[in-house]
Amino acid sequence: MDRLLADARVGPTCLRIPEIASQVVESIQYRHLIEYDLHRFVVMPNHVHILVTPFQPVSAFMHSLKRFTACAANRTLGTTGQPFWQEESYDRLVRSQLEFDRIAKYIERNPVDAGLVTEPAQFRWSSAWPIANRPQVSNLHYKASS
Repeated sequence: MDRLLADARVGPTCLRIPEIASQVVESIQYRHLIEYDLHRFVVMPNHVHILVTPFQPVSAFMHSLKRFTACAANRTLGTTGQPFWQEESYDRLVRSQLEFDRIAKYIERNPVDAGLVTEPAQFRWSSAWPIANRPQVSNLHYKASS
């Protein structure tokens, strides 16, 4: 299923529209520490991956997330009231740290594997995108000990 989504070149790609992708990213980030602990995410042109530790049933926060982002996206598209997301979501229980690490890497490498960028940090709609106020290797300042 993941490979089919990553390789999809046809069908709805509304998430490619920057305003819609931003709305989805902001909504995912807004719910962090309210409905879940957000570990990784990526908003691809035709699907979304999120890796979270939920504080409530997954169906509850997914319904809320989908409802809010669908209304916002439909306003942007001028298609208010039209279905935006598929009704179902594909979720899986992570059972080990090894599996968690594999999924986290998969999510952030998804845009690279789909040929959208060459490095995960180049994809704006991902948890790999650098945040200006978060220390990055290139802007860390430290004093070397003598």
